[in-house]
Amino acid sequence: MKSIWIVLFPLLLFAKPFKVATYNVENLFDATYQGSEYKEYIPGRHNWNKRMVEIKLNHTAEVICDLDADILGLQEVENSTIFEALQKRLKRVGCGYRYGAITHKRGAPIQVALLSRFPIAHQRELEVNSSPLVRNILEAEVNIKGNLLTLFVNHWKSKGRKGVESKRIRYAKILQRRINVLPRYKEYIILGDLNSDYNAHLTLNQKLNDTKGKTALTDILHTAIGHTLVQENQMLEGAKGIHYDTWQELPFEQRWSHKFYGNKSSLDHILLPSNMFDGKGVDYVNDSFKVFKAPYLFTKRGYINSWKYKHGKHMAKGYSDHLPVFAFFDTKPYKADRSKEISNRVVTQPIEYFYRLEHLTYPVQLENTTVVFKRGNHALVKQTPQGRGIFLFGCAKGLEEGKKYDLLVQSIHSYKGLKEVTDVVVLKAKGRVSLSAFYQPLKIMRQNEVLRDITGMYRNRNLYMHGMKIPIHFKNKRFTPLNGSKLKIHYAHLGYYKKLQLVIYSKKDFDILER
Repeated sequence: MKSIWIVLFPLLLFAKPFKVATYNVENLFDATYQGSEYKEYIPGRHNWNKRMVEIKLNHTAEVICDLDADILGLQEVENSTIFEALQKRLKRVGCGYRYGAITHKRGAPIQVALLSRFPIAHQRELEVNSSPLVRNILEAEVNIKGNLLTLFVNHWKSKGRKGVESKRIRYAKILQRRINVLPRYKEYIILGDLNSDYNAHLTLNQKLNDTKGKTALTDILHTAIGHTLVQENQMLEGAKGIHYDTWQELPFEQRWSHKFYGNKSSLDHILLPSNMFDGKGVDYVNDSFKVFKAPYLFTKRGYINSWKYKHGKHMAKGYSDHLPVFAFFDTKPYKADRSKEISNRVVTQPIEYFYRLEHLTYPVQLENTTVVFKRGNHALVKQTPQGRGIFLFGCAKGLEEGKKYDLLVQSIHSYKGLKEVTDVVVLKAKGRVSLSAFYQPLKIMRQNEVLRDITGMYRNRNLYMHGMKIPIHFKNKRFTPLNGSKLKIHYAHLGYYKKLQLVIYSKKDFDILER
């Protein structure tokens, strides 16, 4: 019976699609001093000891077991010692991987690695440069039912600590150079923490832009053509050198695997060449890309449950500051969905268009859009003085009041009836505009307008003026005037919370004339 099982096991393993994933485990270090550790992980300091290593191993193994990927790329593994300890831990808890590979960059604090249930036929390392702080790329070839599939496991330079874009471009160029010498038929997957958003060409922080807007993902690995991300139909045409970023499989609001101070980002990637769509060998399973979101990977407040380091000590709690991402592949041919909306095509529409929708299925370009009013990271924009305005909620950083822009709107939302844009990218700045014509008289009472120079009496959360009564809301409750106060309002957003209301954002936006 045992011999029969040995024969049947490989057939059972290949009888269904297999899962490929990538996971930044956030600093999996051992308890032996090497001299290359980050200072927080020097054994005997900061509460980092054998007990803490055991807890970190258990937490990492828990995620990997529940993820249940057949091939898993790992980032931030210190060395082969802790990697082997992780393999043993996984085997002990019943979800072992028979095959593994790890880089061996001399002097590097952390390495990248690969776990596989399929035999690893070959492995090598691609050196980006000789600095120990610049991580090698792991290249591993696995054998899947006679099909040789190459995995490139990456961990590119982060955006912190002077992480300008040219440093990520170095990784991408080494990787692309290797890809260029592969045979055209060679099947491969690029995966790992690339420290770049899928739409990096639109969202690159200007402080990191030392390349005149050129980015590692879109310009070197060619995940975009012009300003448009490469689409599935282009992959089916079989062009060599371009790559499909699987983040496009998800609705815009779900495109994140990392969150830092509330800023969501898509740093972890699975990129595919055209021959993963050609119906030969191994192919991508359409629409299978997902983010692994087990409940325990989040805190009660909805933050990622990262490994806790507080007051200079490890707290023996948490997992990682990244979420794993995964996709399925099969030896059966790729099946295109011809009816699927191309989620990243861009159309040009007026602001009025948003009031007919509940959500966006593709980005919308707004041309000649003026910032009429801006407070903090919120703003109100209009295209013409008499046209509709719309509120930018929490996404107006970098915009200036009184300037005109071409904008790319990627997400909208309705909150208690108020129409809001929740994600926007600046495509082009177009100079200053006079705002006087954009402020509306009282007779135009519709949401997302800016009212100026109005006088009224404040009473019980309402403003009484010219025979009208309208609710008024002060964003900072400390600014709320006493009942019976006469107010001169310099600027107010005509917002909406179940009904029209005036919204006051700053103490400078009104004066108390009489109490």
